[in-house]
Amino acid sequence: MEEIILEVQPREETKTSEVSKLRKSGFIPAVVYGQGMKPESIKIPTKDLIRLMHEKHLENTIINLKIENDKRKKPLSVLIKEIQHDPLKGNIVHIDFHHVSLTKAIHVKVPLAAIGEAIGVKQDGGVLNHIMWELEVECLPTQIPHNIEIDISNLKIGDSIHIKDIKLPEGLKVLQDTEAIIFTVAPPEKVEELVPGVETAAATEPEVIKEKKKEEAASGEEAKKEEKPAKGAAAPGAKEEKK
Repeated sequence: MEEIILEVQPREETKTSEVSKLRKSGFIPAVVYGQGMKPESIKIPTKDLIRLMHEKHLENTIINLKIENDKRKKPLSVLIKEIQHDPLKGNIVHIDFHHVSLTKAIHVKVPLAAIGEAIGVKQDGGVLNHIMWELEVECLPTQIPHNIEIDISNLKIGDSIHIKDIKLPEGLKVLQDTEAIIFTVAPPEKVEELVPGVETAAATEPEVIKEKKKEEAASGEEAKKEEKPAKGAAAPGAKEEKK
């Protein structure tokens, strides 16, 4: 296992205003807690952390924290538990480290990655469904893989890969139902072709007919009004009575 060392300093700044100034001065506030210790506040030089994140894969990776002026004789073995980002700027604002014993098994979630292209997708136009993205396992901290790669190239339409079908790295114990599906290939989606103009005509025709009926009804009402004689007037075509 590659040894990754990160040098940090103890932190006394805990108030919001103090932590804000700390970030502006080039540090990221953090906390360490876990196996056999009380939570400890620390601060990390921002440039050192960013450089390390660019050079190494830190997810599910043991990091050795060397705390300045620490009375302990050896660095703390930790895993990154959580990284908090500023919702607007996106920069890191806080980190939680979890101290672990290298000789005791822990529960972790390992990413699942697809390798290859399913034959059911490539040749038959099927759709690959990636249902499960992480696998919960138990293992020693030194045995945690960065991810678990799964070959999906032989999947045909209707085929699936379950947890029980994958070969796990040595030392990993699955903590989930082994019948759970990770990948499956579904048939291609059917797309109904519409004849141009037909749907539009069908949709608008009733309104046109309604409008026409309204116009005819209105014309009929006007005609009736014109035909109806005024009060006291002779009806059209009637003969005048001789006095």
